[in-house]
Amino acid sequence: MSTLELITQALEFEKNESQFKSRNERIIAVREAKRMILAINEVYKKNRDEKLMAIMKRLSVIKIKFEKRLRIR
Repeated sequence: MSTLELITQALEFEKNESQFKSRNERIIAVREAKRMILAINEVYKKNRDEKLMAIMKRLSVIKIKFEKRLRIR
């Protein structure tokens, strides 16, 4: 996957964050966020772009928020 596709997917994921309502959707969202974070991290290791780091941090915040909600129940 190209860097541009990864960034586009990540931004789309952030925009649709509020659509994950059910428990199953949140579990899938956590997995997808983790996959995107790891993929972006591989690109980040090569070129050290701060914009990529910012995207990874935002995705991590969303992922952690969903994980907390899943653990409560």
